[in-house]
Amino acid sequence: MRCWAYLVGGALIGLLTTVLLVVLALLGLALSVAGIGLPLLLAVALAGLPAGALERRRLRLVEPNAVPDPHRALPGAGRRARLRTRLRERATWRELAHTALVGPVLTAAGLGLTALLVFSAALVVSPVVVWALAPETVMLIPGHAVPGPLHALPATGAGLVGLLLGSYGGALLTTAHVRLARLLLGPREEDLGRQVVELTRSRARLADAFEAERRRIERDLHDGAQQQLVALTMTLGLAAHELRERAHPPGAGADEREGRAGGPGGRTDEDPAAALVDRARAEARLALEQLRDLVRGIHPQVLTDHGLAAAVAEIALRHPVPVEVDLDLPGRLPGPVESTAYFTVTEALTNAAKHSGATAVTVHGRVADGRLVVQVTDDGRGGADPAAGAGLQGLADRVAILRGRLMVTSPTGGPTRLRLEVPCSG
Repeated sequence: MRCWAYLVGGALIGLLTTVLLVVLALLGLALSVAGIGLPLLLAVALAGLPAGALERRRLRLVEPNAVPDPHRALPGAGRRARLRTRLRERATWRELAHTALVGPVLTAAGLGLTALLVFSAALVVSPVVVWALAPETVMLIPGHAVPGPLHALPATGAGLVGLLLGSYGGALLTTAHVRLARLLLGPREEDLGRQVVELTRSRARLADAFEAERRRIERDLHDGAQQQLVALTMTLGLAAHELRERAHPPGAGADEREGRAGGPGGRTDEDPAAALVDRARAEARLALEQLRDLVRGIHPQVLTDHGLAAAVAEIALRHPVPVEVDLDLPGRLPGPVESTAYFTVTEALTNAAKHSGATAVTVHGRVADGRLVVQVTDDGRGGADPAAGAGLQGLADRVAILRGRLMVTSPTGGPTRLRLEVPCSG
């Protein structure tokens, strides 16, 4: 029943759609001379969109697996942007082809099968019709009179054969319609491939924008706040020196200086303002050191100026755990590749110092077959879970943008190995 409901409904909808398309196309062509028929022709071009959406919903009658929408989602896009995108998509023209070409053919076939079933059903009940109209002569077929119910039995047999053929024909037509609908109204591999490429490009653009913003922050901190802290430290040093000069002028006598310094019989008269200035100077120095570490962590200048090997060697010198660096690179690599490799090594060294209890770490890197391969190994306790924190997961996402791989092996008891492979074409 669902099969025939699908065929009969499709035949009626296809007939109405075909008439509507023909009328719009003729009006559009006739009025295009005056310039007012273009919207009608545009409506004809986009008529496949609602027709395709309706057909995908109708397929649920006979197909358990829904046909997905082949069009890209456009959240927040305006009408013009949506219109331009839909006209550029191949799926729009496939839907129009299904509506204008395939629809009428299948509509005619569906109407023909429906007529065959109705006629076959009438032949099956022909003896009853003849018996009800007797003794009058019944003309079941023009030119062939049926005098009685027994003479209508061959028509009943023919009707049964027609019902059987119509049933199988309906099933075959429904199958053909479903396959054509999946072919023309569903997404194709090239559509999915283009969407994947566009998604990859958008992720790469986001990563590049994030990297540019990080470098801007690093530049602003290096050239702005860091220099201001250096100037503040120098100013506080000069202020402390001036206060001590005023407290101990060069022309003062020995007794006076001894009394100010707290000698025998004297008392200590240290200026509290000088102590506060010294304290402020020490805090400014500490803030400057922390800011330098922050700037170095955002994007080290040595990575920009001298490359990956020099940047990793520098961080190894400051690492609390002894690090052996063995990076043999042919030269400078693309910026995204160097940045991704550097922050991967940094994350691995940070995890080794904080969580693994390692006493030695090795960083080994080579370029082979156009791919940068870096492996970080520590002799810690192991048992690291990459899914437990966002650090390695974020690095893995970043590596995936460059079509690389990030693998972590950390059995209980160690050692922990982190392996990075990324194409140098980045």
